[in-house]
This record gives sequence, C-alpha cells and structure tokens, in this order.
Amino acid sequence: MSTVRPNVRIAAIAAVAILAAWLGARAGEPAPEAPKPAGSNRVLQMQTAFNPNLPGAGEGVRTFVKTLKHISDGGLVIKIIEPGRVAPTRDMLDAVVNGDLEAAFTWSGYAAEKAPVLALFATVPFGPGPEEMTSWILEGDGGRLHREAYAKLGVAGIPCGMQGPKGGGWFRGDLDTVQDFKGERLRYGSIAAPVIERMGATVVPLPAGEFFYQLQQGKVDGGEMSTPAMDAALGFDKLGLPYYMPGWQQPSSVLDFLMRKDKWQALPPAQRAQIQTACRANITWMLSRSTHTQALALEKLRAAGVTIKQWSPELLDALRRNTEVVLKERADADPEFAAAWENQKKFVAQSTDWRSLSRLP
Repeated sequence: MSTVRPNVRIAAIAAVAILAAWLGARAGEPAPEAPKPAGSNRVLQMQTAFNPNLPGAGEGVRTFVKTLKHISDGGLVIKIIEPGRVAPTRDMLDAVVNGDLEAAFTWSGYAAEKAPVLALFATVPFGPGPEEMTSWILEGDGGRLHREAYAKLGVAGIPCGMQGPKGGGWFRGDLDTVQDFKGERLRYGSIAAPVIERMGATVVPLPAGEFFYQLQQGKVDGGEMSTPAMDAALGFDKLGLPYYMPGWQQPSSVLDFLMRKDKWQALPPAQRAQIQTACRANITWMLSRSTHTQALALEKLRAAGVTIKQWSPELLDALRRNTEVVLKERADADPEFAAAWENQKKFVAQSTDWRSLSRLP
C-alpha cells in the first residue's frame, strides 16, 4: 500500500512536468503538456480595492491575475470586480466572510480596526522599507503573524503585493517647522493620523476620491495621497502645490489576497500553491518596477512645474519622536501588537546592520 502523502504526490507530478518542459526546450522540441486533473478549471470572482487602470497597486492586480492564469495553464482564472461594485472597499473583508465575495485584493490597513496588528503590515511611520518588509514576511516571522491575524478574522490572507514609499504629501502652505503644523487640517490615515494630531494638526478623514477636490477648494490644507506615480496619474500636478518628500508615514505597504478560510481549504492543494506562487511573483514584480516608475513620475511632476521639497531635519525628528509615542501606546494596549512590533523592529535592525556594513558609502 502506498504511503506517499497527497501533497508530496502533487509536488512530484509538478516536478516531472517542469522537468519534461525543460528537457523539451533544451532539445528544441515542443514540451509535452501535463494533463490537467479532472475538474481543475475554476473561475474566482475577486473584487479589488484598487482601480486596475492606475499604476502601482492597480497594475499589481492585473499582473497577479495574468500570472495566475499563466502558471495554472488556464485552470484557475480570476475575474476582476472593480472597486465598490459589490461591497465598499473598507467592507470587503466582511463581504468575503459573509460570502458576498469569493475573494478580494486589498490593503492590510483596511483590516487594522478589527486586528490592530495588521497596521504593522500597512503603514509603519519610519518603519521598514519595501525590501525589509518583504524579507520579514517571506523569511522572518512576518508571514506567520500576518497569516494568524487574518485567520482570527475568518479568512486566509496571502501577502500578494508590495508598495514602496508614498510621497510625503501635498500642502497649500510651507511646512518648515513644528509650529507650521499647528491648526492645519490634514488628510492622513492609520498610525500616521495620531502622530499628526500630536503635532498640533487636525486630521480630516477623507476618501481618496475626495481629497483632490477638497484640497483644490481649500477645505483642507494638505495631506498624503499615494506614490508619485499615482499622484501624477491623478493630476495632482495641476494644483500648483509643493510636494513633500520623503513619505515618512508609509515607507512600505503590503497588499493582500483574501478568501474565506473554508473556501480556501476547499481549493485543491495545487491551486492554493498556484495562488501563493503568483502572489510571491507579484511582490517581486512590484518591487522591481517601483523604483524606476517613481523616478519617471518625479521627472513628469517636475516638468509640470511641481516643486519637490524635503522635510526639514527638525520636522523629521519631531515626527519620529511622536511616532514612537503612538506606537508605544498601541503596544501597551495590545500585547499581540506589542509582540509583533518588537519582532519587526528586531528583524529590521539585523538587516540594517548588514546593509550598513555591506554597502559602499
């Protein structure tokens, strides 16, 4: 009687198929097609939090779907549902749990109200950059902590994209000193919001789609939007306002693929592996594309007359100090957050030590 486990048997079949394809390519002959298991074709309906026609996360949605279709040889296809079509973006997690959505492609921060630890994957002011965040998730304990947090909410959460730093924000006036923040009405979210409040500003919670017009009309004094590429695509250069750098409030951000736990477990192991592989490939693709894309966007913004300003050392020091206070308050209130934050800091510190020693000055 065979004692080979199903997962091992599937892995062995996949390995044979890959080897056959490689040998066929080496011989200059068409590789034989591996037979698809009966009933393996599947179409998933997935709502996205990001407009697929926009750069960055929107491109990431399209690339993930194409990659998954390719590596599954058409056996697993995702139909993209545009933002808000079935459920409001912030409610997609609930829609997945309730069965209104089969799957979602979203941002970790939208679930942070239900699981505060997920804020550490969404936006950590002065926290890990995209390379460190990716390493923590894929090689450190970040992946386990991310998976456990989502599991408590009733879903399988797969890290499926990585955004690099945002811009620091667009402002109607100059912000050169701490005093300049006093009384300002600013759009910031997640962990950055209480940091800004500690600086003396008032946080105005605005949906992304309303920020441009509120800023244009002077109903808010400034705030963050997204990356330079996204901001350029949305026409922020037309406002004639200075653009501040760096994006201290969000050095990196994880994008997630969500399915309800029972539906995820009901997928064949091979299809679950294909989704995980496509997600890892998407993280790599977004990392490799981001730096040059943002550089081109900055060129476009400068050509349109946008002044790129840098935060003063005084302001960055004040923002960093207030960030530490806010993070400590959250850690004191939530042991799970505290443990994950400590784990993340330790991992990043180890990476920083190596980077400082290994990189040329």
